[in-house]
Amino acid sequence: MLARADFKKRLEEGREISILEFIYPLLQGYDSCHLKADVEVGGSDQKFNLLMGRQLQEVFKQEPQVVLMTPLLEGTDGVQKMSKSLNNTIGIHEPPAEIFGKVMSINDNLMMRYYQILTDADLTQVKVMHPKDAKVLLAETIVAQLYDKARAAEARKEFEAVFSEGRIPNDVPEYRINSAEPQRLSDILVNMGLAESRREVRRLLDQGGIVFEGQKISGEDWIPSTGILKIGKRRFLKLIVKP
Repeated sequence: MLARADFKKRLEEGREISILEFIYPLLQGYDSCHLKADVEVGGSDQKFNLLMGRQLQEVFKQEPQVVLMTPLLEGTDGVQKMSKSLNNTIGIHEPPAEIFGKVMSINDNLMMRYYQILTDADLTQVKVMHPKDAKVLLAETIVAQLYDKARAAEARKEFEAVFSEGRIPNDVPEYRINSAEPQRLSDILVNMGLAESRREVRRLLDQGGIVFEGQKISGEDWIPSTGILKIGKRRFLKLIVKP
C-alpha cells in the first residue's frame, strides 16, 4: 500500500494518510474475491482499487480478474470530472431539451472528447465541420442515443427557437399560486425541481440568473405575479397567480 505513488509522496512530505484510505481499497478488492469476479469495470481513477482486487484474488487462490478502465469524462464546466455534487452533469433521464442545451453549453475544446467517449462518429469528418455545426450534431447524437432521432430533432428545434429566435418553449410547466398565500421564490423553484436547494437559488440571484418577464430579480423578497420566469439559460416556469 505504501508503494502507491500518492501515499509515498505524502509520507515523504509529512502529510497525514487516513486509515480509511487504506481500508477502502482492501474492501473494494475483497468484493472481487467474494464475487469471484472475472471482469471488473471502473473509471481510470479507480486503477489502484481495481488492481487490489487482482492482488487479493491471487492470495485467495483465484484467477485474477480482467480489469477494464474507462476514461473519466469532464463535466459541463470543462474542468472537473462529471459529478452530481459539482453540479456539472448531463443526466441520462433529463428531458431531451435539457440534455441538448447542456451539450450545447460545453466549450469547443471539450467537444472532441465528448465525441470520442460518447459516440462512434467519424472524427475525421467532425474535425472539418464548423464548431457550431459539430456541436449541434453532437447534441442531436447524444439525445438520439438516450431517446430517439425524432425527440432529438424536436430538442434541436426547441433550442433554436429559444436561443436563436428568443422564443419561449411550448411546454413550459405551470405553477399556480394563491395570492392570499404568498410563497418564497426559493420554495417555488425547489418544489418544481428547477433548483436543488435554497442555496442554489441564492447563487442564481447573486449572478443575475433569474429573470421575470425580461427583468432580473435581485432578491428573495420578490413578490410573484402572473408571467414567465426564466431560471438560468434553459429553464422556464409560467407563474399563474390567482386571488
